[in-house]
Parts: sequence; structure tokens; C-alpha cells
Amino acid sequence: MADQASLPGDCKENAGSSICEVLQILGAKWAFLVLEELLRGPQRFNQLQRNVAIVKTQSLTDTLRHLEKNGLVLREVFPTVPVTVEYSLTEKGRDFQTALMEMEKWVQKWGNTVQTASPAEKLS
Repeated sequence: MADQASLPGDCKENAGSSICEVLQILGAKWAFLVLEELLRGPQRFNQLQRNVAIVKTQSLTDTLRHLEKNGLVLREVFPTVPVTVEYSLTEKGRDFQTALMEMEKWVQKWGNTVQTASPAEKLS
């Protein structure tokens, strides 16, 4: 989780900077993946877990708690038998879609472009 203890040293000292603030809110390892999935609509835990299968159960739980604590995710409990819990994005969480779309544009332009120097370039 992105608490003060797990932030890079510079962020601890400059906690007011914009990037550090983003890291504090979204610094959970799987936060971007969970937010992207919840942009598709509200989901129950097991459905969300199937959709982000790369994330282990405890990590998903921790990420959802972190995002809920920071006001991006709403956890709603329905009094059914068994109890139904549904996760959705708050207005703050939905507003992050613009940033995710920009990140998608960036990765389409620059992603998977591993630049390796040719042997001749390595010698110069």
C-alpha cells in the first residue's frame, strides 16, 4: 500500500507535490488495473477477482480497501443471504478515467518499443 512508510524518500519529504499526492492515493500496486475494471461498471468481489485474475485475493482486498479509504471506490453491502458486496467507482474514481485514457494513448505510442543498441552503436 502507498502509506508514508512505503513511499520513496523524496515523496516522504515532499508530501505536498502533485506526483507524490497521486502516489499516495493510487500507489497500491494493482490500483490502476482495479480502477480500469470498475470503469466497466459495478462488480461483486468474485467477478472482479475473475476479471483481474493476475491479482491475488489478499492483494485485491488490500487494493480495494486502499481505494475505498481514498474515496475512489464505494463498497456497498446488500442484506441478502449470503450478504452481497458490490464495488463501484465514486465520482472521484470515475473522474480518473481521463487520466487512464491518456495513459492508454501514451502506451499505444511508446509501449513495447524496447530500444536496443546495435553492436556498432555499443562500440561508439
